Amino acid sequence: MHITVWMVQLLLAATLVWAGVMKLTEPIRTLAAMWPWAGQVPDALVRFTGLVDLLGATGLLLPALLRIQPRLTPIAAIGIGLLMVVASVFHIARGETTSIGFNIVVALLAAFVAWGRLKKVPILSRRA
Repeated sequence: MHITVWMVQLLLAATLVWAGVMKLTEPIRTLAAMWPWAGQVPDALVRFTGLVDLLGATGLLLPALLRIQPRLTPIAAIGIGLLMVVASVFHIARGETTSIGFNIVVALLAAFVAWGRLKKVPILSRRA
């Protein structure tokens, strides 16, 4: 189970890093071709969501890898799950219901990581 949770953490982190780097480095016009919403909201919101994605990926990996405050990993996973709920509501409000499948999958994977690191296979701090 420990390996499975790590694999899901890595998959989520890789996905978030990809999305975050794209949102922070690509021109808005390029992003709007992939994600129409990116061309219809303020540029700062797109860039902010990229930063949030990178912070989420960092929270999923670093505390657990370094075993420094590893309880932050499930907290990050919960935050990512909440982010995906907010993203789903955003898409539903815009009439983009068909776009929320990805958000739901990511939210479920984040919930699995949170459950795994809180209940099933927590990672102990170096000091424990």
